[in-house]
Amino acid sequence: MSIDATKLTYSDYCLFPDDGQRHEVIEGEHYVNPAPSPYHQDVSRLIQYQLITQIELPGHGKVFNAPIDLQLTPSDIVQPDLVVVMNDRRIITPTKIKGVPNLVVEILSPSSDANDRGVKFSLYEKTGVDEYWIVNPVEHEVEQHVLDGGKYKMTRHQRSIICRCIQPTTHVDLTKVW
Repeated sequence: MSIDATKLTYSDYCLFPDDGQRHEVIEGEHYVNPAPSPYHQDVSRLIQYQLITQIELPGHGKVFNAPIDLQLTPSDIVQPDLVVVMNDRRIITPTKIKGVPNLVVEILSPSSDANDRGVKFSLYEKTGVDEYWIVNPVEHEVEQHVLDGGKYKMTRHQRSIICRCIQPTTHVDLTKVW
């Protein structure tokens, strides 16, 4: 346990068991989610593929999929489904991403819905993540939250989504995801 027993830190997080579940620390509290379903993983892979071809392959940045540790603050360590870090952000370390990425994508599942829309939404907004996508694979919809004046502005997409925080040509054809 850390010196401040009320808030867990990255060193505490590193002691969690490797048990196939996704462990996260948000505002110093421990959260656990089971491994995602095959459909969830298909949706993640298809979105990731489109982002990789437009961001990573041309050399503009990196696209990471879970599990990847994203440390936003000393007491906030999450494992988003997808994380995009453009080259101008020097936040990729040998063990984790430490800092604020350009884009975070969370794909809803029954066990993660409340956290993705609640504590994670607040965390990403508070720490200044430029863009946050909440993907609903059941409804075939993406909520796109773009930071504007410190608050997220939301639009919904079902067919195609343009990544606002990176470059206007980066998009995901959602008809190839569902």
